[in-house]
Amino acid sequence: MSNVQPNAAPAAPAADPAGHFLPYTVETLADQRKVLIRPMNPGDADAERDFITALSPQSRRYRFQEQIREPSPEMVAKLVDVDHVNDEAFVALSEDSEFKAIVGVSRYAVSTDPLACEIAVTVRDDWQGRGLGTVLMHRLIDAARERGIKRMVSLDFAENREMAHLAHHLGFTTESDPDDRAQVVHTLVL
Repeated sequence: MSNVQPNAAPAAPAADPAGHFLPYTVETLADQRKVLIRPMNPGDADAERDFITALSPQSRRYRFQEQIREPSPEMVAKLVDVDHVNDEAFVALSEDSEFKAIVGVSRYAVSTDPLACEIAVTVRDDWQGRGLGTVLMHRLIDAARERGIKRMVSLDFAENREMAHLAHHLGFTTESDPDDRAQVVHTLVL
């Protein structure tokens, strides 16, 4: 990873409430395309809405556990309002768009247990299979470890083979959801 801050970046580097710098990184994917990974911020609202709208219906269903067509302004505002402590989100911005279009997002939210968080990772359909989900998850795992989180959990549809593959690749364990046989629980102990 490089801590390079391209001039084309759409927003200033973020800092968490304690003032810690949350760096940009530029990553080269398996197909040699470059993405800028940085913390999400409220200025990403339009790009986040465009990202969600660009997802296939199946990808939106996998991400939100329900079928949505277009996110409401309230939903988008909530998604980009990240405190960088109890919740974290990273965006991947494509070099193809001068680092303005979101092509992937990873996020966590701390649960009632302050040492555990629930995660989600979503990659735009036309960017899947290039290693972007892995890059985003590594960044999220590093941030969770830095904040003292000990366990990450992802609740997913059992049919979501892409997430099952990513979870296995990253060392998550997988169990059936005891409350819903159509879902699985992926867990990573940090």
